[in-house]
Amino acid sequence: MTAAVSRSRRGGNSIADRRRQALVQAQRRRRSGSSRRTRLREDVSRAPKPLGLYVIAAVTVTLVLLGIVMVLSASSIVSFHNGRSPWRYFGKQLMWASIGSVVMFVAYRLRLSYLSTIARILPGVGLAMMLLPFVPGIGRSVNGAHAWLVVGPFNVQPAEFMKLFLIVYGADLLTRREKNLADWKAGLLPYLKWVGAAVFIAVVQSDIGTCVVIGAIGLSVLFLAGAPVKPLLGLSVVGGILGFLYLLTDADKMARFTSFLDIRGTREADGYQVYQAWISISNGGLTGTGIGAGTGKWGYVPLAHSDFIFSILAEEMGLLGVVGVLTLFAFLIYFAFQVAISCRERFGYLLAAGIGCWLLVQTAINIGGVLGIMPVTGLTLPFISFGGSSLVVSMAAAGLLMNVARRPR
Repeated sequence: MTAAVSRSRRGGNSIADRRRQALVQAQRRRRSGSSRRTRLREDVSRAPKPLGLYVIAAVTVTLVLLGIVMVLSASSIVSFHNGRSPWRYFGKQLMWASIGSVVMFVAYRLRLSYLSTIARILPGVGLAMMLLPFVPGIGRSVNGAHAWLVVGPFNVQPAEFMKLFLIVYGADLLTRREKNLADWKAGLLPYLKWVGAAVFIAVVQSDIGTCVVIGAIGLSVLFLAGAPVKPLLGLSVVGGILGFLYLLTDADKMARFTSFLDIRGTREADGYQVYQAWISISNGGLTGTGIGAGTGKWGYVPLAHSDFIFSILAEEMGLLGVVGVLTLFAFLIYFAFQVAISCRERFGYLLAAGIGCWLLVQTAINIGGVLGIMPVTGLTLPFISFGGSSLVVSMAAAGLLMNVARRPR
């Protein structure tokens, strides 16, 4: 009996020893895995960053600084003649640029996995923000578009945030439903519902420019995700027809939208802005009149510090300055797509490529409207035009581009 108890104890002890050894080995494996992950993060942080990250950062900073200077030049005289400080718009733009710098850094450091997690609530937040201008007391109409919020001494345009929200949401949704893109209901409709709702609110606000850009963002993200081309072409045609029918319901909107077809004939009415912008651009010549020496901002070009700031830039910096600015935008958009192609993660790819498409569309529409080759839609020139909402969101988008660019390849 004593021998049996002794064997039992020895057996019990051996089992306990094996359990302890298994626990020790598991702890060692966990520590080893944790150390490997730590070493991997350290290696990634020490690895040289790709060229695209530095180009995007340098171009963004250059455009923002140029925008601050041009806002001061384009707004000071009119602001002074209106009885306000000539530094008024400059101070505001500088403040928004400071806020945008913080937002850009946060977007750069933000984990894409966390961004993907919160992406599902962003469209709802964006739509709620777009509806706020309809609330009496806080909504404001600017240039016929009831799309602004009054927040203390500042005006905020919620639709600018919705543009980025839709890109982030689309990147997350279409990553999760990659295998269902051929299925209209499961793959495309969930995203199109949010895009359609945002477009509808923009139409009700009479903000045609935002309507066009949001529609272009939605179609671009779906195309980049690999959605079938035929449905996208059908949506484009249907959207164009509905937009044309909407313009037919208001003769004034139709006249403004089609005035670019005959700028000289409408230069005393709806084509006045573009015609004056032409005069400013022609004054610039090859090298420009010099920063601050342009004449278009003396009340001749309406919205010289905002939608039509490109004409003041062309006058004061000349053809060489225009080529330089267009080159900066070309670099930014090119490297946005380059970063997207290089990214191993589908979410990062769609995020970067969607931002690239957005910047391309909005820049082209703004400059095209100023040159009179496209309708004037009231869109800002990213990073350069006066406007806090546009500047902060554009800098946040640049931060996300840099975030994707620093991902390990």
